[in-house]
Amino acid sequence: MSDATQRIESAIRNDKIHVFMKGTRSFPQCGFSAATIQILEELGVPFGTTDVLADPELRDEIKRYSNWPTIPQVYIDGKFIGGCDIIRELYESGELQTMVKAALGETQRP
Repeated sequence: MSDATQRIESAIRNDKIHVFMKGTRSFPQCGFSAATIQILEELGVPFGTTDVLADPELRDEIKRYSNWPTIPQVYIDGKFIGGCDIIRELYESGELQTMVKAALGETQRP
């Protein structure tokens, strides 16, 4: 297992919600990363990020790891969910909120 793969798995394991993105949470370097971060911040949930621009090896490896060609990539509870468009669709349908609550161990209120 490569060092980059170990770093990916560590990030996914340590954060219930993790975003591999271009730039940082406070300074996204692409519109798709910015939109993804905005959605998660609107949910008000804790999440981690990794700047793939700062690490070309990790940037290449995350695409192989997920078998997904684009960045950002969102993982929830250790599972790859998708990129910006998928996150946006899940958010608009309410499914993302359900996934996040389940990952964080929050119960649904009637």
